[in-house]
Amino acid sequence: MKYINAMEVLPKNLLNEIQKYIAGEMLYIPQPEGLKNGWGSKTGIKQEILDRNKRIRLDKENGKTIDELMDKYNLSYDTIKKIVYMKE
Repeated sequence: MKYINAMEVLPKNLLNEIQKYIAGEMLYIPQPEGLKNGWGSKTGIKQEILDRNKRIRLDKENGKTIDELMDKYNLSYDTIKKIVYMKE
């Protein structure tokens, strides 16, 4: 989240109205509900993790042990266990 000076982006009348409630403080203005991006949607990392988890479950179904999966995917025992046994 970056800092933006309100004087640079808001109309003077709106800025004056906001200053009645909060002046000289930082104010967070959230995005509207419809514009909010989900976690990992911009970078694609969420899809990469979902794909990796699918491969882990498939490997487990094909007989790999949790120890083998830990080595292959560089993840902890608990993480592999959560992935393998979580409901889709």
